[in-house]
Amino acid sequence: MTAAQLSVTFFLQMAAIVAACRAVGWVAQRFLGQPQVVGEMIAGVLLGPSVLGALFPDFTAALFPADSRKVLFVGAQFGVGLYMFIVGLTFDRREFASSARSAAVVAFGGMAVPFLAAAALAPALLEIPGLFMPVVGPAQAIQFLGAAIAITAFPMLARIIHERGIAGTRLGVISLSAGAIGDVGAWIVIAFVLASLGDGALVAIKALGGGGLFALFMIVAAPRLLRRLDAIARPGENDDLILAVVLVLFTLCAWAMDAAGIHAVFGGFLLGVAMPRGAVADMVRARLEPFTVVFLLPMFFTYSGLNTDLRLMHSTQLIGVAMLIVAVSILAKGGACYLTARLCGEDHRTALGIGALMNARGLMELIVINIGLQRGVIGPALFSMLVLMAVVTTLLATPLYQLSARHRVDQLLPG
Repeated sequence: MTAAQLSVTFFLQMAAIVAACRAVGWVAQRFLGQPQVVGEMIAGVLLGPSVLGALFPDFTAALFPADSRKVLFVGAQFGVGLYMFIVGLTFDRREFASSARSAAVVAFGGMAVPFLAAAALAPALLEIPGLFMPVVGPAQAIQFLGAAIAITAFPMLARIIHERGIAGTRLGVISLSAGAIGDVGAWIVIAFVLASLGDGALVAIKALGGGGLFALFMIVAAPRLLRRLDAIARPGENDDLILAVVLVLFTLCAWAMDAAGIHAVFGGFLLGVAMPRGAVADMVRARLEPFTVVFLLPMFFTYSGLNTDLRLMHSTQLIGVAMLIVAVSILAKGGACYLTARLCGEDHRTALGIGALMNARGLMELIVINIGLQRGVIGPALFSMLVLMAVVTTLLATPLYQLSARHRVDQLLPG
């Protein structure tokens, strides 16, 4: 396709994507009690070969030609990175420090048990042709599947916590902090998988060394440097200049973490965490959040949905494998987070709420498995199974949290 043809196609695609995501999101909110973003995940699958492509194959091929997916991919990465920056702006560092020990224990449990589950599942999955690619050995399969089961829907977790008004409660802080710790660990494992599949030891060294040093800089030094933005900000006078500076910093941070082999989303998140709270953060969030959530983020859901074909689960064996993956993922992640929260002294209902929220995979799962598909770790069938797992566990998060919240008053943390 020519550049002019790509431009025409892109505008038509975005009209369909935004309309579908808002419509399905409204249905999810109105009739299912789910956050808007859950409906958008489902809309992405509906726009792909599983539904729209199966019912109207010629229309789908014309609307989403193969050449145009590169444009969608770039927009999707930008959108999800910017959304994670906005999530970082809402992350309270003081709250994290107040519950760091419990969060670390929950994060460890939420990582260890899923990897044990993956060690039990992966050998059987390797025997089924097409699930993992031929170059993938048992160690890589266990590591990748373990990371996929252990990942938490961190952006969605943050959104649910803030929508439910529990951001300042112990349940909310432990869940959000444990999700951040666990997801970084999962990304490091993914980097090791890519390194072992031929990208070389440099990939793992960059992930641990370069990514770690950058994260340390953003946590320790960047907050002091970024305070100067608040010092020079004059609300209503130089907002455009400040916004431009922040966007340049965002793209550099996203590039740094992407170059390190972690992922651009963590660059955006770390910058958001490091930003000073006050007039600058409020202005940036007010300017960026609506466009990011309504226009950019749906591109990511649709790009993932275009790679999801549930029709690949065409046999009783593959359907059984998909159901097994969903069941094991729920028990391993949700169960482990519940038990470790109880070991940290949390009451039954609070621990159940933590397990329910941490069990959602959502956006982060889609990022992980997209990388696995693009880099030749998993095949389309396993990709579709893991998308199904992501959707099911995310759909369960809100009702399970609501169940745990009955007759419980969430305790606000001091300060």
